Amino acid sequence: MFDLDKWQEIFHTIEKNKLRTFITAFNVAWGIFILIILMGFGRGFQNGIHHQFDDDAANSIFINGGTTSMAYKGIQPGKKINFTNDDYNLILKTVEGVEFLTGRFYVSGEFTVRYEDNYSSFGIRAVHPDHLHLEKSIMQQGRYINAKDIREKRKIAVIGKKVVKVLFDRIEPIGKYITINGIKYKVVGVYDDLGNEDETKVIYIPISTAQLAYGGGNHIHRLMLTVGDASLEESLSIQEEIHQMLASRHIFSTEDKRAVWIFNLWEEYVKWMNIFDGIRILLAAVGIFTLLAGVVGVSNIMLIVVKERTREIGVRKAIGATPLSIIGLFLMEALLITLVSGYIGMVGGMTFIESGLLTKLMDAFGFPMDFFVDPGVNFRNAMIATLILAAVGTLAGYFPARKAARINPVEALKDE
Repeated sequence: MFDLDKWQEIFHTIEKNKLRTFITAFNVAWGIFILIILMGFGRGFQNGIHHQFDDDAANSIFINGGTTSMAYKGIQPGKKINFTNDDYNLILKTVEGVEFLTGRFYVSGEFTVRYEDNYSSFGIRAVHPDHLHLEKSIMQQGRYINAKDIREKRKIAVIGKKVVKVLFDRIEPIGKYITINGIKYKVVGVYDDLGNEDETKVIYIPISTAQLAYGGGNHIHRLMLTVGDASLEESLSIQEEIHQMLASRHIFSTEDKRAVWIFNLWEEYVKWMNIFDGIRILLAAVGIFTLLAGVVGVSNIMLIVVKERTREIGVRKAIGATPLSIIGLFLMEALLITLVSGYIGMVGGMTFIESGLLTKLMDAFGFPMDFFVDPGVNFRNAMIATLILAAVGTLAGYFPARKAARINPVEALKDE
């Protein structure tokens, strides 16, 4: 392996056949370059899918009231289904498998919110304490809404970091009072949102407070829940149980799909993950075949080399060269070409991705960038792919090398 004379001879052969060596090296480098790009695309697409589900817990189920479309028990179609606190309490007490549960009461429009001389318009959401987990909110200061706030209908508010920036700037917000359309609320917490920074423009207040202050009675616009570590089948079973319970309480047919709107985010998440798995297999197949094309190129070039150097090989064998030494000579040349060109292809691919060119290319072709986020390639995986390519390329050079080792010296010396 470290025979200086052999390496000098290999470099001499490469220098003498620059075009042939370049074509071989280009095939290998292009193969690993494409593989790295495909790996980066796969990672960017995977991150994009996860990003779509970052705003809410992936194992969530959302339920909205609708309007009946079927006659049922003497009730004509067109009945509006409105949820109440009783629906929330019944699900909480009777449905097994529910991890977190919250209602949401919509306070319509954006409200003018003021702190001393600073004011702006923000969205107001009235929720239960478990809403913290549904929205993947992270408390940065203070606390979130709790059960006592709900029971006592307290006028407290949990504000997002963008609200803090507009109203308070560098002033400590905890304990201060903000005015929402003439009603004062005490700030008890500041939150950030893992999935969507725009969500931090929202102010959360207890749902019971909003129902009282804004004429909601016991009305709830939306029910939201998570199903913990339940499987997709278990999640769908919980969904069906809730649907049947609501149908019984509000008197509509379980076959009426318009009476209530149920969106199972876990089902959508699994669906997208299955789609991504299929795309990942396709990308892997394309990458492997691209690499194989480069490996076949190495093998073909080495066959040409053997043919061109038949007479030289005959001379070597005539003066005592062993078959193993001849095989070693060709394998070292194949290893050098595949390893160096593979490394160049790997560096080129990673540079293309890290420089943002892949993202710009995807954007230029109109790929929805919400589904393509932060493409990248793990350096360890890239190195493993390059080393595997070098090993396979060297193996491809073995068969021409073995053919060279079997050449009859007498016949080789006659070769023109």
